[in-house]
Parts: sequence; structure tokens; C-alpha cells
Amino acid sequence: MAKYLNPKVDLTFKKVFGEHPNLVKSLLNALLPLPEGMEIVKVDYLTPENVPENPSKKYSIVDVRCTDNKGRGFIVEMQSYWNREFFSRTIYNAASMYTKQLEKGNPFERLKEVYALALVNDEAFDYEGDDDYMQEFYITNKKHPEDRRSDLSFIFVELVKYKPKDRGSRAIKELWLRFLTEIDESTKKADDVLLENPEINQALEILETSAYTDADLYVYNDALLEIMTQHNAMKHEREDGYAEGRAEGARQQALAIARKMLAKGMSVEEICEMTGFHADEISEI
Repeated sequence: MAKYLNPKVDLTFKKVFGEHPNLVKSLLNALLPLPEGMEIVKVDYLTPENVPENPSKKYSIVDVRCTDNKGRGFIVEMQSYWNREFFSRTIYNAASMYTKQLEKGNPFERLKEVYALALVNDEAFDYEGDDDYMQEFYITNKKHPEDRRSDLSFIFVELVKYKPKDRGSRAIKELWLRFLTEIDESTKKADDVLLENPEINQALEILETSAYTDADLYVYNDALLEIMTQHNAMKHEREDGYAEGRAEGARQQALAIARKMLAKGMSVEEICEMTGFHADEISEI
């Protein structure tokens, strides 16, 4: 039997970060670009009735929502697969948490910042670079990008792109990222660097298989199977999309060549013979 379970599955993610305020506080302080001196001191989870039913369970989106001692709001999501819908959903959820502050009778000037942290176990953006696994989005002035408003902050971490440069680093940011990217059912022993940190060690203990009932493991394995199934489906869908895109690109290139042939006075018959197009396709150029 495996020693650890995967922290990126619904059941385990919620166990670690949805039931232990000290751990989600540590994760948020580690990964969010909070201003100096504005670190989170204490968090309180929002009650379950404030969290809407997950409309995309098949994609394994997990929400952990909390507020801190300064009244700021935080959303943590684990996303197994990426598409444009998730980006829009992240914005919607953060904006919803922001505007709900007014339902409590708060005037506009008392609205507090909301941070959305999306941990994505997939490639979400096309940016390239060794350290380009974390993307931050804010409200900014197009002409003056230095004028950044932190009312709503969106931080996306592409876990599949993260590669530790120093495996001996004790920086809590690096430890949490290694915890999320390295620990799974194949881990026989966690790295000593991870075990030495009290918070990471606590999170590892929560992942130990022996801490789960047979019913828990059934739910976990069912979720894991669903993730694998969806992963294969998404992979084929993307591959089909890429193939269609390449085919359409080749067709447009051939049409461009056919237009040049027509412009040079070549007959439709000659163009069809050289390009493989039908006469009716040439007549539509």
C-alpha cells in the first residue's frame, strides 16, 4: 500500500488546506505577493453554505475560501485541467466575494482586498521561461502599468512548469511547491528537507494512507480514476484541435498560392492540377 496519497485530489486537498487554518495560512503567505508587513496572521474559513455547489466537478476544481484578521478574502483552487472557462470562473468567484462584502452593510470605502490563488496541474499560459510558472493579474492602468490596484488579485501557479533549482532550499515557498508537485502514491519517503519543516511535515502526516478509512480511500480512488479519464479525454481533444488547426493553416496557405496563380493568368485547370483543389473552390477565391 502507498505511504502517501496525492495532495492534488479533492479529498486530500480539502483535508490539508480546508481543515487546517495554519496550513492554508502558510500556503497563502508563501505564494501570494502580499505587501511587506501585510502577511496573514489568522484565517477563518467561510461556512459551507457560503460556498456554491461546484458546477465542474469532473474537472476536479476545489475551493477553499477564507478571510483573515484584516477582513481580506482568499480563494484557493486546485484545477486539474485548464481552459478559458477556469480563468473566467476565477474572476467571477473573486468578484463575487468582493461584492458580497456590501451585503454586510459595508460602505464602498471599507471594501477589503480579495486574492484568488489558482493552483493548476496543467499548462495554462504560453509564456516561456524557467521561472514563468507563476502569473499575476491585477487591475492596472494601461498607460501607467505601475499604477496597480490590489482590490482584486489573481495568481495562477502552473504546477507542471515548476522545477526546483535548489532542492536544499528551506524557503517555505519552495517547500510548498515541492509538496504539491512531488508527493503522490509513488513517494516511499519524503525528502528530509520537507520533513524538517513543521507545517510541511504536518501536511505530509495528513496525506499518510493509514489516516484514511476504507470509505475515504474508495472516494479518493474514484476521484483519481476520474482525473485520469478526463486527462486522457482532454489530451485527445487538444491533439485533435491542434491537428485541425494545422490542416486549416495548410489549406489557407495553399489558397494563397492559388490566388497568386490566378493573378498571373494561369487557368483554373492548371491550378487544380497543381494544388489539388476542385474548380468550384478556385471559383470562390
